[in-house]
Amino acid sequence: MNEAHILLIDDDRDLAELLGEYLDAEGFRLSAAHSGEDGIQELARGNYDLVLLDVMMPGIDGFETLKQIRNTSVVPVLMLTAKGEETDRVLGLELGADDYLAKPYSHRELLARIKALLRRIELDRAQKESDTGTLECNGVTLNFDTYEVECEGQTLPMTTSEFKVLRVLMTRAGKAVPKEDLYREVLGREIMAYDRSIDMHVSNVRRKIQTVTEDPKIQTIRGIGYLFVEAS
Repeated sequence: MNEAHILLIDDDRDLAELLGEYLDAEGFRLSAAHSGEDGIQELARGNYDLVLLDVMMPGIDGFETLKQIRNTSVVPVLMLTAKGEETDRVLGLELGADDYLAKPYSHRELLARIKALLRRIELDRAQKESDTGTLECNGVTLNFDTYEVECEGQTLPMTTSEFKVLRVLMTRAGKAVPKEDLYREVLGREIMAYDRSIDMHVSNVRRKIQTVTEDPKIQTIRGIGYLFVEAS
């Protein structure tokens, strides 16, 4: 992806300036908004490939900003959370963030996460070109043309990451899929110690499916990963 356009929503103006210089040297273009309200408006005006979203901001915080973004956009969102605040990371993923990074972070670490998410976008585009039609298993249907998910005939709202979790699990229905595979295929990066991103995406999918049916679709295979249950 050439000169990906990234939107930083963070009230720290000094950080925005330094990060802009660093990412520019790495071949990216960064625009900044310094409040949640301004960030939402800027995202609606521009054509952005990725959003970096800080949790702690005056006015509406990062969580409320993310809620409003997800009402209209599936743009990948990387949440920037306080170090050690697991509740922030969990809530961000529950609200539709694709990944998170705890502050303080190094520019190199942030760059690695950005590249991983952008690689995922490229893979998504290639996958969409090769995947057409639908995939159905055990009452769940994925529509590759519209990126919609139906369960027992009802359409369920899913983020891009949640759709990809289902795609990976359903294409291997009846087989345990290691978490390492899910990290590579869904988030475009390797699993890290104490990282619960995929667990939260799977939990979100389960919760949404359970609004329609109590029939368990995804099983946890302890010590390995997850399995999508084939219809009996």
